[in-house]
Amino acid sequence: MRDRSHDISMSRPAAGEAGRTGDWRNARPVMVAERCLAVRQGTVTCQICWVYCPDACIAQGVGPVIDLEHCKGCGICAEMCPASAIQMRPESVHGVCAVEEGER
Repeated sequence: MRDRSHDISMSRPAAGEAGRTGDWRNARPVMVAERCLAVRQGTVTCQICWVYCPDACIAQGVGPVIDLEHCKGCGICAEMCPASAIQMRPESVHGVCAVEEGER
């Protein structure tokens, strides 16, 4: 019988694994810096948004940075943030989903 104690399946997220998913997102995460625990403390603390992002779109730091090219807008970061420092806003507010006059 084969020893399976060393067979460990593991998956790690990687930015861009599914391509530029930011193009089809409905909602965009927006960081409210004055609420972020890392910004308020001036040090790399908390980082819960970074831990839970399934697509590795958040870079750790004092004021985590969200890679909007690869963020699919799932909202997990906003749900998990203990300080409500990330808010999901409709993509249409940012003009990304607006149809140009000539395209109708």
